[in-house]
Amino acid sequence: MFDLSSYEKLPQSFYNHSDVVHVAKELLGKYVFTNIDGIITAGKIVETEAYCGRNDRACHAHAGRTERTRVMFEKGGVAYVYLCYGIHHLFNVVSNEEGLADAVLIRAVEPVLGMETMHIRRGSKVPFSKLTAGPGTLSKALGIQKKHNALDLCGDTPEELEIEATTRVGVGYAGEDALLPWRFYIRDHPFVSVKKRNP
Repeated sequence: MFDLSSYEKLPQSFYNHSDVVHVAKELLGKYVFTNIDGIITAGKIVETEAYCGRNDRACHAHAGRTERTRVMFEKGGVAYVYLCYGIHHLFNVVSNEEGLADAVLIRAVEPVLGMETMHIRRGSKVPFSKLTAGPGTLSKALGIQKKHNALDLCGDTPEELEIEATTRVGVGYAGEDALLPWRFYIRDHPFVSVKKRNP
């Protein structure tokens, strides 16, 4: 059984290191956790790539600050998630001090928690060895999307929920009050008792 209580978030000082290559190496063996709609998945980082914002032509920030790369110029410890080829969400960890735009691409993780959910997200026929091998596939398996861009990896960010407001259940006798949209639920959550929308 995977014991979540034995894991702590990395401190801000870890991400503020001045050498992005050092951070890329140190991230190996660390864990990525996601909590999407109350479902936790996790993987051990087994492959990374370093990108330097100042002298690396392969880095998105090499040409300067844009709307896409603005997150890279924040202080270390935030997520940089972008859409590659209009298909794959790629998850990067911003490092170094504010304004320097270093980042580490997480390229592969070993699944350790929530494998059934990962298979649902990736497809049941995907072999286990390919489930999270590659930056696009790991993001899909872990549920990482563009909305997670700029997420503070050090903080306790509240989970973003899509909430439905509908009429209450079983109170048809209440006349007009039965039409009040006073029941709320997390959209598409499998444990919601009745998925009913207003007329």
